Amino acid sequence: MLGNDQTMEIEIATIGGYEEVGRQMTAVRAGDDVVVFDMGLNLSQVLIHDNVETEKMHSLDLIDMGAIPDDRVMSDLEGDVQAIVPTHGHLDHIGAISKLAHRYDAPIVASPFTIELVKQQIQGENKFNVENDLVKMSAGETMSIGDSGEVDLEFVNVTHSIIDAINPVLHTPEGAVVYGLDKRMDHTPVIGDPIDMDRFREIGREGEGVLAYIEDCTNAGRKGRTPSESVARRHLKDVMQSVEDYDGGIVATTFSSHIARVTSLVEFAQDIGRQPVLLGRSMEKYSGTAERLNFVDFPDDLGMYGHRKSVDRTFKRIMKEGKENFLPIVTGHQGEPRAMLTRMGRGETPYELDDGDKVIFSARVIPEPTNEGQRYQSEKLLKMQGARIYDDIHVSGHLREEGHYQMLDALQPKHVIPAHQNMKGFAPYVNLCESQGYELGRDIHVTSNGNMIQLVE
Repeated sequence: MLGNDQTMEIEIATIGGYEEVGRQMTAVRAGDDVVVFDMGLNLSQVLIHDNVETEKMHSLDLIDMGAIPDDRVMSDLEGDVQAIVPTHGHLDHIGAISKLAHRYDAPIVASPFTIELVKQQIQGENKFNVENDLVKMSAGETMSIGDSGEVDLEFVNVTHSIIDAINPVLHTPEGAVVYGLDKRMDHTPVIGDPIDMDRFREIGREGEGVLAYIEDCTNAGRKGRTPSESVARRHLKDVMQSVEDYDGGIVATTFSSHIARVTSLVEFAQDIGRQPVLLGRSMEKYSGTAERLNFVDFPDDLGMYGHRKSVDRTFKRIMKEGKENFLPIVTGHQGEPRAMLTRMGRGETPYELDDGDKVIFSARVIPEPTNEGQRYQSEKLLKMQGARIYDDIHVSGHLREEGHYQMLDALQPKHVIPAHQNMKGFAPYVNLCESQGYELGRDIHVTSNGNMIQLVE
């Protein structure tokens, strides 16, 4: 694809996550080689339908539902997909791999924890046979892409609300394309290494610099910086110590994929003399995987139960041995209909809530109408049983304003592409970039799903 003046064509297809938060998917073509970043699910599009089992559905039906990216635009990219690269293990980044990856003759390349979650995703798939190779690559490593010898893929360590998150960088002769989704600047994370700002600064200043930066705009309109996970940990510790002398039931819930937070809950439960137990399918899945891969070292006697029968058995045991001796850490912080906490609120488990019992939400409501409605309902039911609710013991996994300024300063990109939001969500980020000398239509590319952006012709 190198012309006479020896430039390599660089083109970006914005496939999903440019009109919503969810179903992220972006493809970058460098010459003849294409790399796909993320293949996610839009959960809210699934939640509004009752009892949908996505694992049994055809990808075309899920595309029509708006649940997974419409990747048919990929046929307009003149090149071969060389790698599918999910940035981390959240479903809005890996949830469509089992539906779409088999269409591409390319390996799935991700960090070790993410690969493990992708593997489980594929094993749970009932409709398609996904046989792509799974390749582990850790932060700080680089691999060569395609046969030109001129394109490399690098993983830079970032911090997010799930462990082992990376930002991939595609190095081309025309400069680097940095896919910057889902991170916050955490210099004191509870698990794993701090964000590698030194490497981002180097990438911004070496060779041809950064040609394009694709950025997650989730919190771009919020002032200041996103606090570190260690801040959430201190907040949680404060709350747990304040209820140390309570001799009734205390229940906690958080994102089951948020291993750092689960670890803090387990530790503080023991500090206040309670035995922690992890309950719910996804609790068992994520924490079990993290422990198996040695990301965490849980106490030997930590019970993890996913299956409903074993969960109910555990609840019976807790009721028999005394609620004051346990801290159940359960699924259901968004009020999901089938999750543990929601079932507890409806009185469908052997665990009986009494007047004054504490329910600790170490999570924030995802600002999306379906979630807000379900969470409202769940809290209402818990309160009707006398529960006292502790809310919002959490920090976001996404950059706020100050972090965005720092990233632009570190990378000094020639082009900026806002992602991971809808049009309204892009606006604050566009304003922020314009304050730094960028201009809409010139080097800020606001786009939507299914579009192409040609950066180098």
